[in-house]
Amino acid sequence: MLDRPASHDDLVDHLVRSTPLPRGEAARVVLDVLAYFDETTEEFVRRRHRELQSQGLTNADIFERIIYELPRRAVAPPQLSLRQLRRIVYG
Repeated sequence: MLDRPASHDDLVDHLVRSTPLPRGEAARVVLDVLAYFDETTEEFVRRRHRELQSQGLTNADIFERIIYELPRRAVAPPQLSLRQLRRIVYG
């Protein structure tokens, strides 16, 4: 995970004003969201493979779905081939 400032007071303040979240919970949500977007391409591919596999999807369907999802991430990673996806998952 990238080093980030320990506090994101402006965002936490916004969440407290715009939601029923108490300050401590709003701060935790901010940190959770930041951690989610810090996920590397490899971590995302592995996580999504596990999630989709646990839903009973086949690898063909899983890799097709991952190829569709990757460019829609907050920061689109480089386009990966099926071979590159398999290497990320299986080494």
